Amino acid sequence: MRPASNAFLLLSLCSLPLYGQMSRPAPTTPTPIPNIPRSVPQANSTDRTLTLPPIKLEDEWTTALVRRDTRMFDRMLAAGFVYTEDASVMNRNDVIRSVTGSDRVESARNEGMRAHDFGDVQVITGVLHLKGRGSQGRFDRRYQFTDTWQRRNGRWQIIAAQDYLIPR
Repeated sequence: MRPASNAFLLLSLCSLPLYGQMSRPAPTTPTPIPNIPRSVPQANSTDRTLTLPPIKLEDEWTTALVRRDTRMFDRMLAAGFVYTEDASVMNRNDVIRSVTGSDRVESARNEGMRAHDFGDVQVITGVLHLKGRGSQGRFDRRYQFTDTWQRRNGRWQIIAAQDYLIPR
């Protein structure tokens, strides 16, 4: 094709949308947009907390232990969560029940934490130091831990945890 033919073809193709708009009658009245009320879920402070990175959520875990906050654990622990401590394995409900068990945690802090990033999964390792009272008197325990967090629907939940009681 010659350049003149190309220009004519290009001009013809570009003007088709304009021609289509000119041949349509103008709308007489605009179509009303229905006012449908939409319920927007309001995020509470705990839901916003779960958007923090897992290494920060580990500190929320220690605070929830001291406060015996089962609601926080209910939000933090994913369905299907599994927990191993030394020789025992517990499920999500077992862990939530244990928060209000006979041991009363008075002080909890994390030490030497490291985040291992795998995108929507993060593994946090560190030492959890707990002090408190239980059925056998006062305790001062240190646990080496490995916690696995997964981002689900924009928030982090813990899917698995393993603690090992460090001998004195």
